[in-house]
Amino acid sequence: MTEHPTSHEGRQPLAARSHERTRPRQEAAEAGGPAAAADVPVPGQPGPSAGRSRAVAHGGPAPEHGHDSPAGPTSGEGHAAARGGADTRPAPTSASTSGEDSGSEWPVLPAQAGPPVAAVPVTPPGGGAPTQSGTASAAMAVTAAQGAPVQDLAATRREGDRLRFVGAATRRIARGIDLDEIVLGLCRATVPTFSDAILVYLRDPLPVGDERPVAPFVLRLRRTDRLRLTDGEGEELTLVPDPDPTPAAELCEVRSGGALAEVLRGVRPVFGDSAAARAALPELLGGDHPVPGGHRAILAPLRGRRRVIGAAVFLRRPERPGFEPNDLLVAAQLATHTALGIDKAVLYGREAYIADELQRTMLPDSLPQPTGVRLASRYLPAAETARVGGDWYDAIPLPGSRVALVVGDVMGHSMTSAAIMGQLRTTAQTLAGLDLPPQEVLHHLDEQAQRLGQDRMATCMYAVYDPVSHRITIANAGHPPPILLHLGGRAEVLRVPPGAPIGVGGVDFEAVELDAPAGATLLLYTDGLVESRLRDVWTGIEQLRERLAATAQLTGPDHSPPLEALCDDVLDMLGPGDRDDDIALLAARFDGIAPSDVAYWFLEPEDAAPGRARRLARRALARWDLEELSDSVELLISEVVTNAVRYAERPVTLRLLKTDVLRCEVGDDSPQLPRQRRARDTDEGGRGLFLVNRLARRWGATRLSGGKVVWFELPTS
Repeated sequence: MTEHPTSHEGRQPLAARSHERTRPRQEAAEAGGPAAAADVPVPGQPGPSAGRSRAVAHGGPAPEHGHDSPAGPTSGEGHAAARGGADTRPAPTSASTSGEDSGSEWPVLPAQAGPPVAAVPVTPPGGGAPTQSGTASAAMAVTAAQGAPVQDLAATRREGDRLRFVGAATRRIARGIDLDEIVLGLCRATVPTFSDAILVYLRDPLPVGDERPVAPFVLRLRRTDRLRLTDGEGEELTLVPDPDPTPAAELCEVRSGGALAEVLRGVRPVFGDSAAARAALPELLGGDHPVPGGHRAILAPLRGRRRVIGAAVFLRRPERPGFEPNDLLVAAQLATHTALGIDKAVLYGREAYIADELQRTMLPDSLPQPTGVRLASRYLPAAETARVGGDWYDAIPLPGSRVALVVGDVMGHSMTSAAIMGQLRTTAQTLAGLDLPPQEVLHHLDEQAQRLGQDRMATCMYAVYDPVSHRITIANAGHPPPILLHLGGRAEVLRVPPGAPIGVGGVDFEAVELDAPAGATLLLYTDGLVESRLRDVWTGIEQLRERLAATAQLTGPDHSPPLEALCDDVLDMLGPGDRDDDIALLAARFDGIAPSDVAYWFLEPEDAAPGRARRLARRALARWDLEELSDSVELLISEVVTNAVRYAERPVTLRLLKTDVLRCEVGDDSPQLPRQRRARDTDEGGRGLFLVNRLARRWGATRLSGGKVVWFELPTS
């Protein structure tokens, strides 16, 4: 190492120091020594400072300084000496130019004045023949004068570019939230900046969480991007997504102990021409896929938190310089961030799948289509990140062709809310099967919510529609009021007692009975449809009422709007800031059953009741032109009425309903439900329900608060 005098060493007068510095070279020149230009230092070797070299080379005086610094004078001083004048501008460095022109491998230096410096051969960092460019020679001379070779400066600049590229690429990969976005981010970040082509293989299926690995496992080509030159002027580069026309294996089975398994187990990226990769790449890509020679291919395993989940292959074209050893570190960083992102995306996808399945099972798969009413529903979660919530809807068929309509909302939109909602919905279905009045159903739901724990609050609307009487009975537990859309286009908010939410406890619920004319539509909804941060609940209800009325006006006064289209139109009223909560929507179109299609009788519980029931049914079928069903109907009615009379103490009810099917209902005051059993050959009874089960299209028995109803249906055509 060459030692330089410090600023505290002995100082001499400027004239003396200039004379001493120039005298040896002058004597050498007088003696016929080498030219002054040959005194330029060579990179990597010690030598005099740049100021002194330039002064001697150009024949000018040495720069005036009070002392000598350890690193010698700055490049600006050297330029000033070369031009014979003062110049205080600092020399540009690689850091000042790399941000503006990252494609250049050489720093931009100021123009030199005076005689040219002796040319020194320079080899570019990317490879190639040495050049004799005057600019490169000057750059090399100035850089060497500063104490750093030009190759070191270019290498420093390349390392800075690598760091900036890794930072930008990892940020782009991290922006992805699902699997496809993360893989696409890797491809877009590396092509064409880092490589000309990339192939990404992932395990099929991808392991989730702590699942035990299965060996041997299969890698599937997930995506491949590459660059190609388009035909035409300019030879522009165009990014071509999957599929890659070059033959690459779509599937690859990683055999235990094979070359590919060894590379994946090692985790570290390797060059394509290494001994391990030469055997692993044909196994991964297939024997027909060409692999570039030299350092133009990198095989990088993708390892998640616990296991290898895939592999990435980076390729460069033959006309492009090969990868450098430091590029293996870049590939390792890209592979690590991509693998961890994929691991998280798979876990997020599993959680989203569980949430979707939980919500789907909590809500009905399909709505029933009971006689005299048509139904449609919609459900929207609060957001994509909160796929489950406490909103629910339900339609439960009841005896007598009635139907129970339920809409509820548990506080919050989380897994806990969904679990509580599922319990309350199951309780409501059980209570509806008992045919309890709506207010009694809400009372039992309130007790169930208190048993589930504290702060288990929910609102609920429970309504029972009777298509025969064209009436609806509604009870409310703190829920927004329903809206009834009439056939003429008038929409009204029904006046229903508000009630207290479920879970408060100690509160009585009230029920109200209202008209449900044929052609009218009842809309039950949760508060997420009408309430948000931008509007209060009553403003939202009024907007909903106006929207329904406007939709009905489009179809005219004599026709009701289509039910499915009506639900979609209602949801269209939601704005960007109106999705603060879950939304459940249940629409019911009341068709009703005409009085002429209903026959109803009371039968005394006596031995003559079955015969009278057969005669009444025969007359009704004749009036409806259904005489072909007389034999079957009389036989089945006789069996069901006989069973009812055996246990009844009060009059037995018999009702026939003619819609698309013929429905027969027999009710009595005995709570004991009939059970089908196989009668022995010696038994005198026990064959009635067997005949009903064989001849009827459907049949069933429902327990009521004051007895039971046994019903069966026969097709009318």
